[in-house]
Amino acid sequence: MYQKVEKVRKLLCGDAGMVTSEYAMGIIAAVGFAAVLYAVVTSGQVSAELQDIVKRALSARM
Repeated sequence: MYQKVEKVRKLLCGDAGMVTSEYAMGIIAAVGFAAVLYAVVTSGQVSAELQDIVKRALSARM
């Protein structure tokens, strides 16, 4: 009985961590996404829209 329980536990709780190459690919993907997001946010139109939203939020009456 114990062997069956141990086998099921190993199947359900297996090693779910990432190996080094998966960490590297994850970091590269995150940096790439951050670079694209930074480029979009700092573009002229998006920057102006964000500033407008902040100004309206700060000048709103409560």
